[in-house]
Amino acid sequence: MNLPLTVDARDHGLAGDGTTNDQPVLQKLVDALGDACAADGRPRTVHVPAGRYVIRDRPVLWRSGVSLVGAGRGTTRFELGNPGAPATPVPLAWFTTAQHGAGVDHHIADVTFAHFEIDGSGVRTPEYDVLAKGLGLQYVLRGRFTDLWIHDTAATGFGCDFLQDTVVEGVLAERCGRQDSGEQMGGAGLGIGVGGWGPVERLAVTDCTATGNGTNGIFLELQQDHWTPPRGIRITACHAEDNRFGISDWGADGLLVTGCTLIGNHQAGFDVSSQGTTSIGGRGGTVTGCLIDGNAGDGVALGNTPGAYAFRGNRISNNGRYGYWQHNLAGGDQEAATDIVLESNDIHDNGLDGIRLDAPLREPAILGNRVRSNGRRAAPQARGEGAGVRHTARTLTDDDADWPPGGHRGKRVTVAGRSAVVLDNTATTLTLAPHRPGAATAWPDGTPAPGSAYRLPDAPAPRAGLTAATAVSHPYVHGNRIRDDRHPRTQIHALWLTGDSAWSAGRVSGNDFTGNASAATRFDSAPNGGRWRDNDG
Repeated sequence: MNLPLTVDARDHGLAGDGTTNDQPVLQKLVDALGDACAADGRPRTVHVPAGRYVIRDRPVLWRSGVSLVGAGRGTTRFELGNPGAPATPVPLAWFTTAQHGAGVDHHIADVTFAHFEIDGSGVRTPEYDVLAKGLGLQYVLRGRFTDLWIHDTAATGFGCDFLQDTVVEGVLAERCGRQDSGEQMGGAGLGIGVGGWGPVERLAVTDCTATGNGTNGIFLELQQDHWTPPRGIRITACHAEDNRFGISDWGADGLLVTGCTLIGNHQAGFDVSSQGTTSIGGRGGTVTGCLIDGNAGDGVALGNTPGAYAFRGNRISNNGRYGYWQHNLAGGDQEAATDIVLESNDIHDNGLDGIRLDAPLREPAILGNRVRSNGRRAAPQARGEGAGVRHTARTLTDDDADWPPGGHRGKRVTVAGRSAVVLDNTATTLTLAPHRPGAATAWPDGTPAPGSAYRLPDAPAPRAGLTAATAVSHPYVHGNRIRDDRHPRTQIHALWLTGDSAWSAGRVSGNDFTGNASAATRFDSAPNGGRWRDNDG
């Protein structure tokens, strides 16, 4: 068949009426266009007019050289479902290694997916299935994914791996991973497997938004532990909110994250760790110019990495626990991370320590940061019940309370055998995190009755600007201002070396440690050698 370079989906039999199963006709059209491209080397495009296109009971096996372009988000809508095949995951388009032999020499090339919506709410499998995605393509060369709205999928929304010379831009992923408990693989807004093309994968992810997704908003994951973590990946100007993690690097090398907004995520705004399939963390990355604010747990959680990693010019604020947390999870790399850089960041008003080091470091550089007014979780324990206490889906109010604003940040409040995480508080009202990403309520078992008794735990202490509870060798700590400029002050010390620390050699100079709630420094273990000079306080 001599097919033109551009075809109209309606002219080739797609109904788009919200009832007819358009999967068989779309599959036939993709195959015909794929055959035509293979014959003459000229890619084709399917234009899909406004309508509701049902893709039922099986996905469309995609072909190289076939693009799918709609009339806009909310205008061209693909509705996924599996009522006749309940055990079958149904992404809109798929092409994978396990199912179809995808690889470097058998890939999808020269494709564009643009200007449409994918509604995955009609797919439900008996058990969680990582393949129940919105898009599930592997080994894509010269791809472009733009202006897509993917929502309510059972697993990851945009779940495409090994993207070479590819751009992912303007993708909105909402409430994906709805069958993921939060502890299973996948379940992200945008989940991108890396490493399949070798040591360099040229990929740009830009202007994407991920909200309310079961695990990560956006994550990169090395797919085989014997592969080289790839360089060449950039994430720019993206927004991640109300996910378990905002953005995660689980196995790239030299990832560049620039100008992103990571707010209101449940465990961490930005994460490097061994939680991916290969238990390999990222390394060599740079995070710069980002807003990392109001996450229920940590702002930045970094671990299971050999280093290096750099954080420059970020605002890391109002997070429920630590602003920056150096840690290692069991099962991943445990060696000391080398050449971690924290430079010119504004780290303030976090619930506990501004910077917390719980995993070994070699040659860290902590330069020119403003670490101020952390330790906000300073309110004592509290209880209440009765006429002045009332609850909504996301708040708890006690008219008789007089809490310090932000004093319960990051705590877990217990009510009638249930508990919820406190995002923030005023003198009388606690604002609570949803019980899981994308949920409308903090209470999965129903909002507590008016007057129900509540309990808040005591504040932990001490809470410092910079705490080391691990081996730190040859640190360079220079030109930081670590103080508390609020009243009352809640950042107890500028620098605390716990009894578990082993601080050796290095230089600590030119810092301003004045103005904290107690002494500028606290040494439960003495530093060993190095140069300490010209530090105020």
